[in-house]
Amino acid sequence: MSSESFLKEIQAIGEKFLLKLQKLPKAEPVEIICFCVVLLFIVTVLVLMIIACSCCCYSCCGCDGPPEARGRKSQVRPAA
Repeated sequence: MSSESFLKEIQAIGEKFLLKLQKLPKAEPVEIICFCVVLLFIVTVLVLMIIACSCCCYSCCGCDGPPEARGRKSQVRPAA
């Protein structure tokens, strides 16, 4: 998919979303609730992705210093 067609697709989705928002005040209560549930789902997924990426960056990228500065991890052995 070329970047031009991708941008057109994103623009079409944005236009549909704006049209839906414009019709929302006149919509039935069930439709408003469904729209809010879908919107809440999208926001939840985005927040979870941000949290996952920030945790991954923290553990992988060495945000807390170089590996030798962090110290060794001690291994726990079972009691005999």
